Amino acid sequence: MSRSRLSAYPAVATRSRGGSGPAEPRDGWEIMICGDLSDKQLELTERLVSVPAQSRGTIFFDSCGGSAYVGLGLAALIRLRGLDPLAVVTGECSSAAILPFAACRRRCVTSHATLLFHPIRWQSEEDVRIEEATEWARHFQLMEKDLDQLLAKLFECEIELLQRWTRPGRFVSGTELVDAGLAELIDLFAGDVWKQLRDRSAHP
Repeated sequence: MSRSRLSAYPAVATRSRGGSGPAEPRDGWEIMICGDLSDKQLELTERLVSVPAQSRGTIFFDSCGGSAYVGLGLAALIRLRGLDPLAVVTGECSSAAILPFAACRRRCVTSHATLLFHPIRWQSEEDVRIEEATEWARHFQLMEKDLDQLLAKLFECEIELLQRWTRPGRFVSGTELVDAGLAELIDLFAGDVWKQLRDRSAHP
């Protein structure tokens, strides 16, 4: 008896480079990912599930991060539902928030944006048993390696680049992210921001 297998929605089809570029980002839905992801898990999950599958929109980021599990869940939803959001960092996008940011195929930052890359951290109750602590350490060591590989795939970059930023941890500016080829630069003082994005899409 063959087993059924779930698969992700295919991504929104991209237009040819010689065309007019993707639709103006503000024509679609908008979601704000801000604050601690752990505190807003239900709200953010519901927002990502409420928009049409295989649709375009904009996700604004200004988050210090939170639970790695929440970040992973949001990233998975973006890809599983075939969403094609434009990701824009308005302030900070650090720690676990980098996962859903990387899951967006088009990413934009300002030169003032900040992203903190660091190893996974875990917390537990003060009375945790030594057996539990040992298991947590084992699990997080495996999870850390897995998330490093996942981020490299999402960003489509060499894993060594991310490891240089992650260990022991580093604040990366928006300009550095652009120089590494992982995002596009938005100039807040160069006229219509959406026109900048459209022009860059038409002339990559």
